[in-house]
Amino acid sequence: MRPMTTPDNTSRADFNRPGAVDLSALKQQAEAQRSAPSGAPGGGAAGGYVADLADVQELQGYLQSSMQHVVIIEFHSDRAEGGAQMSQELKSLANASGGKWLLVRVDCDQHADVAQQLGVQAIPTVVAVIGGQLMPLFQGVQPADAVKQVVDQVLQAAVANGIVGQAQPIASQVASGENEEPAADPRFAEADAALARGDYEAAVAAFDEVLAQTPGDAEASAGRAQASLLARTTAEEQPSEGIDAELAAADRELMSGDAAAAFDRLIAVIRTTSGDERDRVRVRLLELFETRGASDPAVIKARRDLTSALF
Repeated sequence: MRPMTTPDNTSRADFNRPGAVDLSALKQQAEAQRSAPSGAPGGGAAGGYVADLADVQELQGYLQSSMQHVVIIEFHSDRAEGGAQMSQELKSLANASGGKWLLVRVDCDQHADVAQQLGVQAIPTVVAVIGGQLMPLFQGVQPADAVKQVVDQVLQAAVANGIVGQAQPIASQVASGENEEPAADPRFAEADAALARGDYEAAVAAFDEVLAQTPGDAEASAGRAQASLLARTTAEEQPSEGIDAELAAADRELMSGDAAAAFDRLIAVIRTTSGDERDRVRVRLLELFETRGASDPAVIKARRDLTSALF
């Protein structure tokens, strides 16, 4: 497995591609554990949005929760040189996310069977779970900036596939000695709840309320753009002609993971329009940029192309 460099082509259909890890064996093992006498302790909570796996049955629950929010699984071992530092980086990122994703840590010295079931060949290995399907991210120790970049890309892929729910915090264990990480930003509680129940119009309105109080807030602007994109693409009626059709086609391309095609489409429309029509497309393009983030390579290129088209 190689580091994931882009969330492009990680649409919901791609998660079911040939070669994806089959979770059926894991599910069967979990069901067998349910019917067997229980001798294992309950779930091992590490605190915040980090969980240490207790057993296979518990892992099945985490996999099911990936239908609502991103789950990232770290297969680790104390024997892996440099692994402890990367583990700490993952834990910090998970807790700092405030519930955008949950980190599940699997100690391969204790759960070698789980690692084998999921095809893990080297330690450490990190995979994401989106919509119940595993997506390999990387194996081996990675630098902190690379880890953060991959996590950011996974979250973008999740949004593109409508996985925008909020993870519930894991109860902290005092004995762990870890500092409490900040909870989810309460300003976004209403928007997050609306996203979780699929009410994207309500989420847009909630983000608008936050922006009215804190104009220019980057996180609120990105959240609003994502909610607005989901609202448009899930609407029953889709435009079939004119500028509206081009805007809708760009939305669909972005949702399918092809951001470059979406941006190129709108820039081409900008080159051939003028006045209010051109400005409308420009504003939509800038909104789509928000869903990807300023550092996304497709956004950086498209901004250059947009400048050329306008001037």
